[in-house]
Amino acid sequence: MLGWAILIFLPRRYDLLFAIPQYIIPLGLGLLYAGLMFTHFYTVDGGYGSLDEVRALFSKDEVLLAGWVHYLAFDLFIGAWIARQSDAIGIPRLIQAVLLLATFMFGPVGLAAFLLMRAGYRKTGTQS
Repeated sequence: MLGWAILIFLPRRYDLLFAIPQYIIPLGLGLLYAGLMFTHFYTVDGGYGSLDEVRALFSKDEVLLAGWVHYLAFDLFIGAWIARQSDAIGIPRLIQAVLLLATFMFGPVGLAAFLLMRAGYRKTGTQS
């Protein structure tokens, strides 16, 4: 939650502060993910070949937690990218907050909304 709060509420002009949600938290989550997967992936049946294999893989709590951490890391990293890109093309912070909340809650929905909005900003020539 700290990373999302930084993206939504704090100024982005300080590179060190922006590095927290952009790099530091995703790095920590990535390391946690790696530790969970490398210690538990081969202790459970399942895989990525079918929905049944994925269901079997996530039947172990540690692997399920790794899956959740995977989403948290990537969603925050994408959220930081959206924030940086939004600033570059002049999307107002209030609209950015909506995009970032959508990305936090529904990952690809927030990304898709941003990509559509970015295309509209470029098309209408409102890019700054």
